[in-house]
Amino acid sequence: MTRRSHLRGWIAFYVAGALCASQALAQSAPSIVMASTTSTEQSGLFAHVLPAFKQATGIDAKVVALGTGQALDMGRRGDADVLFVHDQAAEEKFVADGFSVKRWPVMYNDFVLVGPANDTAKTRGKDIASALQKLASAQAPFISRGDKSGTHAAELRYWKQAGVEAKGAGYKECGCGMGPALNMASSLGAYVLTDRGTWLSFKNRQDLQILVEGDKQLFNQYGVMVVNPAKYPHVKADLAQKFVDWVISPAGQANIASYKVGGETLFFPNANK
Repeated sequence: MTRRSHLRGWIAFYVAGALCASQALAQSAPSIVMASTTSTEQSGLFAHVLPAFKQATGIDAKVVALGTGQALDMGRRGDADVLFVHDQAAEEKFVADGFSVKRWPVMYNDFVLVGPANDTAKTRGKDIASALQKLASAQAPFISRGDKSGTHAAELRYWKQAGVEAKGAGYKECGCGMGPALNMASSLGAYVLTDRGTWLSFKNRQDLQILVEGDKQLFNQYGVMVVNPAKYPHVKADLAQKFVDWVISPAGQANIASYKVGGETLFFPNANK
């Protein structure tokens, strides 16, 4: 073997060894599974927040984006380490049932009713109950997520508060996330309830506009919970708690506040209020 070929052999051996070492290190990096809502992912928030979390802690957060109801079901099965969701009543029941020890508030934004610019149902204003009554009376096209998400739960609550049982022939459930529901509303010229964060980052608006906003009933609070390791010993509760501690810390809260689209803030931190 020549000296040059011998050197090449050592270089190949070194490179292979370094590659194996780096792969082993990547595989051993700590990680958690987070069950969360489609709004936090589709709004782009997690793409902004999670790299900062990893830089601060070295922990990877692997997100499964679902409706809040499905995310809570993941927690009840022990299939997630931490939940980041937005249905406070359901979250409090999750804690009361022993699936988590505590719920922490993290941030808020609001829901808005969007629909076609010509607003044939005359919903425009600040009263969500009145708007829904007009939609039902006009048999206007309305896309409901129908997926047991936090947004779907809020929508059903608003229909109930409006005293509307028969929602009209235009009411359709898509059983889908916020982005697909907005796409359907855009293509059909329909009305839809959405969180403001997803709306601000939504690109396929076509003729849709915000028609109802500013009603205090449209407040949208997000919370975070660690799945109880007493029920599921395999849950990485210590790592999940590090995420909670970071996201409610001044650094985590500032990171949330710094996320903007088109100069507009999508989520407002309120962990310590």
